[in-house]
Amino acid sequence: MPADGFKSASKPLWLLAELTYRCPLHCVYCSNPVDYTRHRSELSTDSWMRVFREARALGAVQLGLSGGEPLLRPDLEELVTEAHRLKFYSNLITSGVGLDEERLTRLKAAGLDHVQLSFQDSTRELNDFLNHTRTFDLKLRVALALKRHGYPVVLNVVLHRYNLDHIDTILEMAERLEVEYLELANTQYYGWAFLNRTHLIPARDQLVRAEAATQRFRERVGNRIKVYWVVSDYYEERPKPCMNGWGSVFIAVTADGLALPCHQARSLPGLVFPNVQDYPLEWIWNESPAFNRFRGFDWMREPCVSCPERFKDYGGCRCQAHLLSGDAAAADPVCSLSPHHGRVLEALRSKETSDTARALLFRTDENSRKYAKDSNGER
Repeated sequence: MPADGFKSASKPLWLLAELTYRCPLHCVYCSNPVDYTRHRSELSTDSWMRVFREARALGAVQLGLSGGEPLLRPDLEELVTEAHRLKFYSNLITSGVGLDEERLTRLKAAGLDHVQLSFQDSTRELNDFLNHTRTFDLKLRVALALKRHGYPVVLNVVLHRYNLDHIDTILEMAERLEVEYLELANTQYYGWAFLNRTHLIPARDQLVRAEAATQRFRERVGNRIKVYWVVSDYYEERPKPCMNGWGSVFIAVTADGLALPCHQARSLPGLVFPNVQDYPLEWIWNESPAFNRFRGFDWMREPCVSCPERFKDYGGCRCQAHLLSGDAAAADPVCSLSPHHGRVLEALRSKETSDTARALLFRTDENSRKYAKDSNGER
């Protein structure tokens, strides 16, 4: 029985290794902490290998290698080799910057199983504007190189007001590149995306048109391309089942070693997340107070605790609840039953005036340092 009377946990099936917060792109919807310059330290090669071994012993079978940009780690091939030895199914989540033929050959030899390549749009102009770099042509070359090396390719495009009207050309690009999987991920408003929310929230009719176009595409291509549509939850009546429940199947380890039950959890006040340099992953998963805080259903209050939907949505997202209501234990404000649902409706209304609001805030070291100062009360 874990400490403090918490219920036993299930096994983590998926480990996300956020190898670095460094990244050559400056995406306006980046989910990394806005004060990432405060977290410059990175786990060593040996530390990451130990984390992989401990996660595998716990039952994890899928490994995501992400960042920032994981290709900035010179030891990436060593880490992939160890993951392959441990029989992880490994997935590199990348912008493609730094992925040339030579590196692809080394990663293939090391045993990398899968690559998820991000695009910001199907046009050079908007792709390069949204990530504040000139990378569109490079991404096209990387996509073709991945095919030559025999990889199953996942193309990921984050959707929002700026590119939803390009959905037809995004779908055409995926077909032209002969990808196996296309993930159309409507923006989730955390990190930099939350700061840029009034600019990024689309109109409802944009979503309706884009989803209809996506369904027509699915019907036409059949099984040649598997298309995943990640819903825009601000327009939903019920919240997403975030990570299939807190501390249920997923564990993330940040570049500086914090173990988290979801990507955004380090933003939650009042929770002390253990560092893998101080505690073994088995204790972190099963016994740490942070991983048990919102596990199961005992933490819930009304309207969640008596709602039959709790077995499907697990109360929604704790980080979103905190962002929108100031209380991580509140019902996710996306839910129409939440007493804080008005915050979502207010955000949807505020998008109408976003063209006169401040400019988009790009992910840069300068902006990150500014927000690190803000959170210290220095501004």
